Amino acid sequence: MWLFRDVKDVDLWYNKYMENIENSTLAADNTTEEHAHELENEVAVLKHENEELKAKVKFLEEQFKLSQAQKYGSPSDTADPMQLSIFNEAEKLSVQKNEEPDLEEITYKRKKGKSKSRKTYDDLEVVEVYYELPKEEQVCPKCNHDLHEMKVEVRKELTIIPAQVKVTHHKRQVYACRHCDQEGTGGTIIKAQAPNPVIPGSLVSPSLLAFIMDKKYVQAQPLYRQEKGFENFGIDISRQNMANWIVKGSEDWLNPLYDKMHSLLLEEAIIHADETVMNVLDEKNNKKNYMWLYSSAIRGNHQIKLYEYQPSRAARHPKNFLVGFSGFLQTDGYQGYNKIPEVTPVGCLAHGRRKFTDAIKAAPEDADIVKTKAHVAVNYFKKIYKLEKKFEELSSEERYNKRLEKTKPLLEEFKNWLDDEKKRTLPKSKLGQAISYNLKQWDKMTGFLEDGRVSVDNNHAERAIRPFVVGRKNWLFAKSPKGARASAICYSIIETAKANNLKPFQYLTYLFEKLPNIDVTDEESLDQLMPWSNLIPKNLKRKLESE
Repeated sequence: MWLFRDVKDVDLWYNKYMENIENSTLAADNTTEEHAHELENEVAVLKHENEELKAKVKFLEEQFKLSQAQKYGSPSDTADPMQLSIFNEAEKLSVQKNEEPDLEEITYKRKKGKSKSRKTYDDLEVVEVYYELPKEEQVCPKCNHDLHEMKVEVRKELTIIPAQVKVTHHKRQVYACRHCDQEGTGGTIIKAQAPNPVIPGSLVSPSLLAFIMDKKYVQAQPLYRQEKGFENFGIDISRQNMANWIVKGSEDWLNPLYDKMHSLLLEEAIIHADETVMNVLDEKNNKKNYMWLYSSAIRGNHQIKLYEYQPSRAARHPKNFLVGFSGFLQTDGYQGYNKIPEVTPVGCLAHGRRKFTDAIKAAPEDADIVKTKAHVAVNYFKKIYKLEKKFEELSSEERYNKRLEKTKPLLEEFKNWLDDEKKRTLPKSKLGQAISYNLKQWDKMTGFLEDGRVSVDNNHAERAIRPFVVGRKNWLFAKSPKGARASAICYSIIETAKANNLKPFQYLTYLFEKLPNIDVTDEESLDQLMPWSNLIPKNLKRKLESE
């Protein structure tokens, strides 16, 4: 308690009192400032976490929408903006302010085109059936005078003759000399000439083996279904026998042709490559076996498509297969092809475009697709492909020059756009991944500028491997590596035949008739049986639409 003696004591107390108040105020201010800093830090942390969560949610939404598009949508790389917003199409179109168009009536004449379904079928055998009135009915019912032939009405039908199974007895006459037998100089026995069987000691004929291979590798019909089908013919052929015949026929007769095609493929200037999964039950790791595809280019010297089975996706497999090749190798960007020496790697524009179409498919439903960055990128690809369409009929040299003049500036503009957008795009978003992929693959994707014969994408290989993928959906797996290699050989011969406009069944039958009766180590003899040989009979060739 303070006792004031005079004014000085009052001043002293007052000063002390004010000092205490100031100290309390400063302490309170310091506490408030520290608390404010803590709150600011907490807010900053929460904002950062919120941004991360938003990015994760957007990423998961993109993944979900993309998976739905892949499962239920069109398999095409193109993405229609109207199709992506199908559920709110009415709302979007209703707000568009478009003026009613002026109607203008235009009349013109055009030449009626021929229907693709109404072919002449001039290459097929024609059977004519005539229908005439009996003699006694060739009288006019009005005047009783004789009728004369005015014209013939013709109605065409395609008649199917179902497959028939026959047993062919190859009777080979054996001759002996009685005089030599009587003289005791030793018996003389001479046999008549007869073709060698495709598989000695077996009932299988060239046509039967070709039929089984055609059913499995062209029509994707598994052997167990063929087994049931043969029962309808009244014959019993087990799937085990059919499998053994395929392996034996491939190893003995088709493999020499395969090796010859392989050597010719390595001489090509451009090779397309692709690979896909194949399960082989007898392999230790039977979930990651692969069928590889190697194809000559569209403008190659020969149309060759070779399949090769390997137990893995290791880089050593294409490296070993392509030993001796030194041209352009066009692939989808898989790194396993990067270790092949003496080749010029070329990428695939279609894969670069596909990344952006995936980003469009993963966009929110209420997004204006036309204004998205992914749509801008897709438009660059559209312009490039539009130019390629114009260059199709040009020679390789002319196409090379046109690409440098027209396509290269467009690619440079696209590259600048990618560099700019990468700086302001989330790396983990679908758009960010698309940009990163295209920049990473840029040198390979633009490799087609180096030669007019090179394609802008690897679709040629993807189309070539599709028959195997379709077949795999039906027979699912192979039992043994030997069976997988036989399948690779069969697919190679069949798809190469189709690429050279041959009928697979007829060509296989022709091969199994000829190959057992020639020296398969003779290069000249094999050359005569190649799908592009001028000695191939005309009845083995398919009729072109232009013919």
